[in-house]
Amino acid sequence: VQLQASGGGLAQAGSSLRLSCAASGRTFSTYVMGWFRQAPGKEREFVATISQSNNNTYHADSVKGRFAISRDNAKNTVFLQMNNLKPEDTAVYYCAARSAAVPAIYQAAYDYWGQGTLVTVSS
Repeated sequence: VQLQASGGGLAQAGSSLRLSCAASGRTFSTYVMGWFRQAPGKEREFVATISQSNNNTYHADSVKGRFAISRDNAKNTVFLQMNNLKPEDTAVYYCAARSAAVPAIYQAAYDYWGQGTLVTVSS
C-alpha cells in the first residue's frame, strides 16, 4: 500500500488542523493505521492508532483530548484532527499502515509509511 499524507501547514497556538492520509489499493480496510511525528532534533514518536473497523482508537498522553484519529474506509483515508494546537506539536507527521488486526504504538510494528507532512505551530 502507498500512503500520501497532506494537510500540514502553519498554525497558531490554539487553532486546529486536520491531516489526511490517502492510501492506494483496495485493501485499506484490512490495515491498522497510525500517526507518528518527529519534532526537530528528536526521535519519531507515536501519536495515535486506529483499528481496521474504526471502533478502537488509542492516543498518546501528550495529545489525548486534543487530537482524534478517524478513518473512512470507503475513501481509503485516515485522518488526524488536531485541536488546541501547541508549539510543542510542531513536527513532521507521518501516517503508517500495519498488516495486522491489533493496533500498535511501536514504529517497528508498521509495515508501510507515508512521506510526512510538516506542521508548524507558532505561539
